[in-house]
Amino acid sequence: MSIPIDPGFFATFAEITNCVCMSWFDFDLHLPITDPTWIFLLVLIIILFAPILLSRLRIPHIIGMILAGIVVGEHGFNILERDSSFELFGKVGLYYIMFLAGLEMDLEGFKKNRTKALVFGGLTFAIPMVLGIWSSMSLLDYGVTTSVLLASMYASHTLIAYPIVSRYGLSRLRSVSITIGGTALTVAWALLVLAIISGMYKGEIGHMFWIALTVKVVLVCFLIVFFFPRIGRWFFRKYEDSIMQFIFVLVMVFLGGGLLELAGMEGILGAFLVGLVLNRLIPNISPLMNRLEFVGNALFIPYFLIGVGMIIDVRTLFSGGEALKVAVVMTIVATFSKWLAAWMTQKIFRMQTSERTMMFGLSNAQAAATLAAVLVGNKIEIAPGVPLLNDDVLNGTVVMILFTCIISSVATERAARKIAVQDSTDELEEKPREEENILIPIANPETIENLVNMALIMKEPRRKDGLTTLSVINDSNASEARLTQGKRYLERSAKVAAAADVSVDTVTRFDLNVASGIIHTMKEHNASEVVIGLHRKVTLVDSFLGTLTENLLKGTHKQVMIVKALMPVNTLRRIIVAVPPKAEYEAGFFKWVERVCRMGIQLGCRVHFHAHPDTIGYLKGYIFRKYKGVRREFTEQEDWGDLLLLTGQVNFDHLLVIVSARRGFISYDPLFEKLPTQISKYFNNCSLMVLYPDQYGDPQETLSFSEPVHHNESQHYDNIGKWFYKWFKKS
Repeated sequence: MSIPIDPGFFATFAEITNCVCMSWFDFDLHLPITDPTWIFLLVLIIILFAPILLSRLRIPHIIGMILAGIVVGEHGFNILERDSSFELFGKVGLYYIMFLAGLEMDLEGFKKNRTKALVFGGLTFAIPMVLGIWSSMSLLDYGVTTSVLLASMYASHTLIAYPIVSRYGLSRLRSVSITIGGTALTVAWALLVLAIISGMYKGEIGHMFWIALTVKVVLVCFLIVFFFPRIGRWFFRKYEDSIMQFIFVLVMVFLGGGLLELAGMEGILGAFLVGLVLNRLIPNISPLMNRLEFVGNALFIPYFLIGVGMIIDVRTLFSGGEALKVAVVMTIVATFSKWLAAWMTQKIFRMQTSERTMMFGLSNAQAAATLAAVLVGNKIEIAPGVPLLNDDVLNGTVVMILFTCIISSVATERAARKIAVQDSTDELEEKPREEENILIPIANPETIENLVNMALIMKEPRRKDGLTTLSVINDSNASEARLTQGKRYLERSAKVAAAADVSVDTVTRFDLNVASGIIHTMKEHNASEVVIGLHRKVTLVDSFLGTLTENLLKGTHKQVMIVKALMPVNTLRRIIVAVPPKAEYEAGFFKWVERVCRMGIQLGCRVHFHAHPDTIGYLKGYIFRKYKGVRREFTEQEDWGDLLLLTGQVNFDHLLVIVSARRGFISYDPLFEKLPTQISKYFNNCSLMVLYPDQYGDPQETLSFSEPVHHNESQHYDNIGKWFYKWFKKS
């Protein structure tokens, strides 16, 4: 049976097919591209492939972004237009660079080197000003005002190459701190020169101008320095959601930048100041810091660099005439003056050559403040139709930005690589130490985040591993539900560490009991120490530490840290360490001192040691040799019985670290038996860590896991004493 087909069907089908093909393959390409989807796609392709291609040529990634901006911009192939999206994301990227510079700065190192930073800031401003005014007046025949504004452009610089330093993990170097401090000073002075010249031609300069500017800047700085840290600490304690914390930090950054712009200065200084005041609330090794760096380095900063490249017109190099002369003079004067400032600083303070190269590399790039000055100067008219800075200066500035950014990136990359190699060589030459592997037993979901964060700030900062989380399931009550619950806890711990870019080994173990499982896992995974949560007393017969912890202390002589965190770790303001007499004779003395010092550095808080005078000598010697950057205090405490004197010094936002010892070892004191009572009574409202250091020898006694509850020997002695007292009293 045949079905008749209408001949018109084939004609209709052909028309539909032809229309579809035309719509797919026949389209008009208009440049520059204006569709947001394609703009964002091209930017992402540049961000993805520019580093891949240039890494093979050993060219810094930053140069790749700038060169890509030149190629796709209006002065290249005109593929993309520098529209409002590039201005928006570019400004965000610039704020991000300054904010991260303040956030990652070693504040204690900066305090020690503030004189060097002040000298470098003065030199890196004064030398370009002097050479700039001389070269502009003698070589380019410009007037005094034009020469001063042009010289201020040489004096200012942008930390374009800072992401290179951050990538190598060298943000806390002395030379980096000096350069960042000098950058804040010279940019502020350069912008002040711009504000004065701009005000002169607007007729605003007078006594009230200076008074108003000073009052506004001082008021805004006071608001940022005084209120922002307090608001930040309150917010981080109240809201632990990672997204809310990230958005809150961005709000603070742009609020600080906006307030300083209202005061009449550039917002980048406000972003830098916000980074400084939030420095101690966001540890370098923390999930929040990792998110901030990731978003900035992945999107905002590359957007800014591509936008800078889109401004550059390479054709001015080949146009000849006055424009080429201006470009050559500007580039040479700006580069030489910055090198001279770094060289003089190195000679004055007898610094290393690599430090000089680092300071020169970071301070040579011209971008943000330079662009602001040249655009403002180009709009100011000193006569009808005659701008203060003509088009030759505008084109010369663009060329100067290109070459100074390239020189800055290459010099910084070279210095960073050399310093990193030197640090690695020094580490290899040191005496080999025990490999760090922190074991974190997990049982309570409420303590997972605090325990992992505590371990993160104690670990070796450069290692991206070294953490093991453990879930022990008792054989006697094992079930599918407990196994699923334990896996869920381990996944959560891995997510917390992964947010800080640290990998975690997760272990699920079946054993006779929890203490046995922890001890066996320590041996199998070669754990160097254990971080465990403080036991919650459930019944009256429970001891303060709990049966689990007491059996753990008897079963291993590795370092055990028992933690009770009442607030997020990053909001702690001080660490108070109570050290018993003769603690320096224990095998793990320097290990726990190192861990405490790392905590002090990461949190940026003061570490206050209360110890015997003899012990203080060892503490000072080790800290001065290994951790000079720690803010520390020492108070002599002759007798361990004086522990109650600390009650007036420990506040709710402090961490009290009590260094104890196992029974029978050198620093053990019978007064340790009163610790549980004293802690429960006097230190119940503060975060706590009870620390048992490494001690030589085998476990004193074989663990008996058949006893459900193990009482401390001192409790038996106390009970016997009370019985005798009552018996004699009745008699």
